[in-house]
Amino acid sequence: MLETYLIVLAALFPVVNPPGSALVFLSFTKRTSVTVRRSLARRVAINSFFVMAASLLLGAFILRVYGISVPVLRVAGGFIVATSGWKLLNEGSDKEADERFPAGKKLDASQAFYPLTLPLTTGPGTIAVLVSLGLSHVAYSGEEQDFGFFLAGLLAVATMAGSIFVCFAFSNRVENVLGSAGTDIAVRLSAFILFCLGVQIIWTGVSDLLTSTLGRG
Repeated sequence: MLETYLIVLAALFPVVNPPGSALVFLSFTKRTSVTVRRSLARRVAINSFFVMAASLLLGAFILRVYGISVPVLRVAGGFIVATSGWKLLNEGSDKEADERFPAGKKLDASQAFYPLTLPLTTGPGTIAVLVSLGLSHVAYSGEEQDFGFFLAGLLAVATMAGSIFVCFAFSNRVENVLGSAGTDIAVRLSAFILFCLGVQIIWTGVSDLLTSTLGRG
């Protein structure tokens, strides 16, 4: 169980990247109050927990039902991640914040889920990683997820969700340290990394597809 916990946590952290995602989260919510931002961070963390848990425990089953391969999931997911990063990189944080979360506007569940939970926090890249872990466990053990895998995976997902909440809830302190100009630079760098991550996910998926196709040939 400890090994599974560490593997899932180590696989998730570079993809989710709570500190880096917090800067993007701040760019979308900088026009809101601290209280509203922390409430939104809590909702995003809860949404992220359920997205990650469902991907780990049910992703392999859903892919088999619909006949979707992991490489195809990576290509589609990487495209969405890259598009989000490119959009944020070019449009700028202030315009997005004013359009989506103007001061005094009441936030609803749909805004917390999209785009902050999906695809910016636990997007298709995260889903692909967790589905791959679930498939790997089934292939290695020759059976469906056992209780130990279920518990260790949920503990790792809960740890990551807690990290998301802490980083997002106190993301305004990053702006206090960096200043407005420094925060804008950091947000754009994070958006560029998000774009590169999407391209990398696409490349991994395409490479897997080409390998499987050439192998059959």
